[in-house]
Amino acid sequence: MNSFSIHGGRLVDAMAQFGMGKAPWIDLSTGINPHGWPGADNLAVDWQVLPDTGALNDLEAAAAACFGADPAHVCAVPGTEIGLRMLGDILPGPAIHAQPSYRTHGEIIPHSRPVALTELAGTEEATLILANPNNPDGQITSPVTLLGWLEARRDSAAWLVVDEAFADAAPHSSLAAHVQDGQRLIIFRSFGKFFGLAGVRLGFVLGPREVIGQYRQRLGSWPLSAAALAIGLAAYRDAHWITAMRMALREQATALDTVLARRGFSAMGACPLFRLIETDDAAALFERLARHAILTRPFDYDPRWLRLGLPADREALDRLDAALADD
Repeated sequence: MNSFSIHGGRLVDAMAQFGMGKAPWIDLSTGINPHGWPGADNLAVDWQVLPDTGALNDLEAAAAACFGADPAHVCAVPGTEIGLRMLGDILPGPAIHAQPSYRTHGEIIPHSRPVALTELAGTEEATLILANPNNPDGQITSPVTLLGWLEARRDSAAWLVVDEAFADAAPHSSLAAHVQDGQRLIIFRSFGKFFGLAGVRLGFVLGPREVIGQYRQRLGSWPLSAAALAIGLAAYRDAHWITAMRMALREQATALDTVLARRGFSAMGACPLFRLIETDDAAALFERLARHAILTRPFDYDPRWLRLGLPADREALDRLDAALADD
């Protein structure tokens, strides 16, 4: 099971270890929206010319409008993973990262120290890196609390860095509107998770213009592919789909909660794209579900935890229900 605890989406490995099964595999291991934005296949992309600067500006403006931020403080990057790792060259230490959360957060700034969210008192001199909503527990830290942590760093060299990878599904959690010059606040947003198109490799950094300028200098003239520019721009402008999807995800997360409760599990998390459950032997449950061709996400640092993304439809939810009932 350890190989599956590194990150989600290892479907090929699961098939190799557990077999193909009698039914198609269901991948619940990533927390990525199973309902991808539907317009990507209909967009014409000119592969013979270099990506246009004007298209990049349009994309950043559309994303900023969706986030509720000023476009001057938004920079597109080829995935938030790259954006986060670039931050280590821009921000000095010392730093702390909330735990549990993404592995990458502990690798951004050298010698970053893990700290539980409940133990942040006295850490105001260190840059704080955290996810909101958090992964894997789905916990949402209120904007009021986050702004308090930001204010505590006003007179130091420390920053508040918030990875809002799942915030499109929970927009009330975002601090995007508070990004401005003079605020020691940097935010990361992901495109692929909410829009269900992780292969596009698109993300955004939000921060003071000085920080945004450093990113642009490092990224160079053509940071994104023509496809990422076209798909991202059209998707962020699709306000109807965004509104309807937020409602649909909440309804489907409630349906997942109902199934989990019926099988004796208490679902944790306020992010509608995934749920975390706790059981005495998560490894055994992981393998039982895998034998039913359902891939979930275990965690090597807590053998009681298993994370489940949203099933794509009623058939997938019913298969999960049956697999959970099969002892």
